[in-house]
Amino acid sequence: MIDGLGLGEAYGATLDRVKGQGGDKTRLGMATLMWISHSERPLKASELCDALAVETGSPDVNTDNIPSIATLLACCQGLVTVDKEASTVRLIHFALQEYLRGHPELFVRAHSTMAETCLSYLNSRKIKALSTSPPPNLQDTPFLEYSSLYWGMHAKRDLSDCAKYLALKLFDDYSNHISSKILLRAQRQHFSTVYFDKASLFSGLHCASFFGIVEIVASLLEVGGCETNQDDCLGNTPLVWAAHNGHEGAVKALLGRDDADPDKPGNNGQTPLSCAARCGHEGVVKILLRRDDVDPNKPECGGETPLLWAAYKGHEGVVQILLGRDDVDPNKPNDWSRTPIFQAAYGGHEGVVRILLGRDDVDPNKPELGGETPLSWVAYEGYEGVVKILLGRDDVDPNKPEPGGQTPLWWAACMGHERVVKTLLGRDDVTPHRPDESGVTPVQKAAENGHAGVVALLQPVPRTA
Repeated sequence: MIDGLGLGEAYGATLDRVKGQGGDKTRLGMATLMWISHSERPLKASELCDALAVETGSPDVNTDNIPSIATLLACCQGLVTVDKEASTVRLIHFALQEYLRGHPELFVRAHSTMAETCLSYLNSRKIKALSTSPPPNLQDTPFLEYSSLYWGMHAKRDLSDCAKYLALKLFDDYSNHISSKILLRAQRQHFSTVYFDKASLFSGLHCASFFGIVEIVASLLEVGGCETNQDDCLGNTPLVWAAHNGHEGAVKALLGRDDADPDKPGNNGQTPLSCAARCGHEGVVKILLRRDDVDPNKPECGGETPLLWAAYKGHEGVVQILLGRDDVDPNKPNDWSRTPIFQAAYGGHEGVVRILLGRDDVDPNKPELGGETPLSWVAYEGYEGVVKILLGRDDVDPNKPEPGGQTPLWWAACMGHERVVKTLLGRDDVTPHRPDESGVTPVQKAAENGHAGVVALLQPVPRTA
């Protein structure tokens, strides 16, 4: 909340001065405030200046219309500043952001306006003429990256008829447009394999599904000519993109097609259900599980099932939904023999561990391929909460060694996790001085690694005479 009524009144008075300047000064001042307060990420000064030169629907960007950052700052009457370290433009205080959000009437349909601006820029002759290989120098087109990555987010928030028209115009030759390559390159953090030599396979339907713009997805499906199950250069179908990003409306629209394959795997074997489970999109998971032709246990290339991903990422709601199915195997391992309970423990997700242990058919002792048990791993990582949950089970062996002889206590001592060591020592059935196969005891390993606190816990109390 804004700190005090006086600050809000001051912002209101300054905004009145911005609006009272008249003409281009008012237009630039209010447009600057709109972009800064509604952008999907902080804008660099060059990006903002380029954006404000765009005329909606114009085939060209008139470089003579690009304002200087000094002009924009002056038009905003001190409400905006440039962060010199990050080279971004920002409001003078976070309280101003709250004030602007509390007065939506200041910017009518801001997101549709921003979508129209981005799309007009992408449809301009200058941008359409850019070569996709090699990638262009973004310094010459500073607004290109932002408009490529975020036009759809603005359009999804508020899609005007104009923005829809401009988007469909962009999709006329989207596979050869530089913006499609920029969008795809930004996804490399999520998908390991990108075949950029096949980038032309990323269609307008893929893009609309990626952003989850239901009206455009529906329009493309109605027009025809769009392959519902077409793989793009990452191996993903439009449905995989919609599921990955949690767009329930787009998922429903795509599944409404009789030829849609809801279980077709994409990049590295990720199915739409696997993607949704991995990202914690409960609504999409429920929609897909209503289909009889979706296999809830279908593994990816590494053997990860939807349940394994949900457990590893700590998505409690998705785990509960999947376990509510009689045909979901709660112990199905991946190629490294890691089960859902192991993956949940591996990630330190106490809530998921509790949910899984609520099942009578979950084995909490099952080791992975290297011989580590869930308890051994969390002792190594120092996840005290998960250690306590596992030790609350009668069927968990607190002394179970790995192939090298290291017990959970040995690993906790090795890593210097004093609280975990205390927890393990609180058990009467824990052997405190059990050595590994090399003959090294927990206290020796703790001393070797300089963990004085653990050494003090493990050293036997000397007897008094």
